[in-house]
Amino acid sequence: MTGYAKPLPEPEENEVPYWEAVKRNELRAQKCLDCGEIWFPPNAVCPECLSGNYEWTRLSGRGKVWSWVVFHQLYFSSFADDIPYNVIVVKLDEGPLMTSNIVECENEDIQCDMLVEVVFDDVTEEVTLPKFRPAIRIEPSKG
Repeated sequence: MTGYAKPLPEPEENEVPYWEAVKRNELRAQKCLDCGEIWFPPNAVCPECLSGNYEWTRLSGRGKVWSWVVFHQLYFSSFADDIPYNVIVVKLDEGPLMTSNIVECENEDIQCDMLVEVVFDDVTEEVTLPKFRPAIRIEPSKG
């Protein structure tokens, strides 16, 4: 894959495990081993209790659209072919918020609380980006 002109992540040291997991098509976040908080984006300490005692835990990749915007104006020349394009904030089922894009969905169909699931986009041989698509979940009957 060549010719990807959009900005690519330049991970800090504590972000490397996240990007390595995404490359394996896994969504992971840090989980505090002291208080149980799961957080994103990566940080050296838990935002809840400030402990540095954590592990990387696999997430379901499911959530709901918490907020979104559709860009109609060109701010970055590398996005010219994508106008209009969306940027969403997903509230993951495990709690953290994650910024991304929604694919396989028209911009006018995006809704707050829309159920989504992660998909992985190999934008270069080295970099994979997590994106989201609409998801239909069937809840078990309580009958």
